[in-house]
Amino acid sequence: MLYTIILIVITLLALLLTVAVLLQSGQGQGLSGGIAGNMAANTVLGARRTSDFLSKSTTYLGTAFLALCLAANFFIDRGNTTRSVITGSNIDTSAPASSPSGIPTEQPAGN
Repeated sequence: MLYTIILIVITLLALLLTVAVLLQSGQGQGLSGGIAGNMAANTVLGARRTSDFLSKSTTYLGTAFLALCLAANFFIDRGNTTRSVITGSNIDTSAPASSPSGIPTEQPAGN
């Protein structure tokens, strides 16, 4: 249950992080310097404040994304596994015994 909630929050953070990165200016463009920046950002926030906001939001969203991805690992429902996969493998014990050289040994014929 908690794992599902964490996955939903991680998905939302990934979407928000994608939007925040795409809105940032690359080479003087983007929300803080492009066409949309001249219409909305300069009148409401100003170009400098918009880029500061996007930079800080990218940092915070990225940090939260990383922390939740690491925390999700601890909340995975693994069921009731109490044995190791390596030591609990099914080994066929009916196979003939082999010598150290790898050649199967034969049983001597009955006397």
